[in-house]
Amino acid sequence: MLRIRGLKKSYKKFPVLTDLDMNIEQGDVYGLVGTNGCGKTTTMNIICNIIPKDDGEIAFRDSGVRIGYLPESPALYGYMNGFEYLDFIGACCNYGGDIKARTAEVLEVTGMAHGAKRLIRGYSRGMNQRIGIAAALYAYPDLLILDEPTSALDPQGRAEVMEIITRLAGSGATIILCTHILTDVERVANKVGILCNGVMAVEGTLQEVKERYGGAVALFVRLRYTPGATDPLCRLEVVERAEVWQGGVTLFAKQGVSEAEFFYKTVTAMAENRVLPEAVDFRRLTLEQIYIGVTNGRLPPMGP
Repeated sequence: MLRIRGLKKSYKKFPVLTDLDMNIEQGDVYGLVGTNGCGKTTTMNIICNIIPKDDGEIAFRDSGVRIGYLPESPALYGYMNGFEYLDFIGACCNYGGDIKARTAEVLEVTGMAHGAKRLIRGYSRGMNQRIGIAAALYAYPDLLILDEPTSALDPQGRAEVMEIITRLAGSGATIILCTHILTDVERVANKVGILCNGVMAVEGTLQEVKERYGGAVALFVRLRYTPGATDPLCRLEVVERAEVWQGGVTLFAKQGVSEAEFFYKTVTAMAENRVLPEAVDFRRLTLEQIYIGVTNGRLPPMGP
């Protein structure tokens, strides 16, 4: 569907994207995540040809790909009601079918049929987001881009918008979900990209990403502080890296090491070196822990 290679963009000599690669296939729900100011919205705007790139390649598999775009803060006409606004969108995009019928259809899909007669100026933020999604869906896009669709919503509004995205994902839509809410990505996305320092530091399916980082296995050991007590554990051959903190150590398994082997060898090392833990917690890393580790430099970027 979409391939990006070596994308670069700077603002007044300040580099935002330095060498961005990105791959999206038909039917992907791609969760694009990153810290504030890392270039997520810039990337979306370049894909939509809203702003120019400085360098790099953006290639769609087929010509004439239709893109539906919901910006982070959609600018809607408050003096219109929902019906009028979406009829206006249909006219603007030269929709060739029955505009009235299509307006009614997208209002139903987004759960806005009940509020379509109200003026937009009286909408809640959640209603604004849903009417924005309806506009983005209007012309049957091949690629739907949603930039922070649940940002600043209350729990009810966020749940409603996520339900719409879940239904669209289940219908086979190709979606880029640009967000900083990792639980949203884990709920609907099959693929994730972590944007960091102007490049795509991590990209792959959720399973691939979790397996890449030491099989997504970590052992948290809490113990009374004794100088050098954690050294034997940090030096184990099954440990990719270790984080020593006041009152304990976190051990991360090397890639390819099974959970059983990792647990057995670390517990054996504790017994042999008379390391007496107060607590041992064996758990899998979440996407949020991987994201934080990559963006703060504690975890390495995901290699090819």
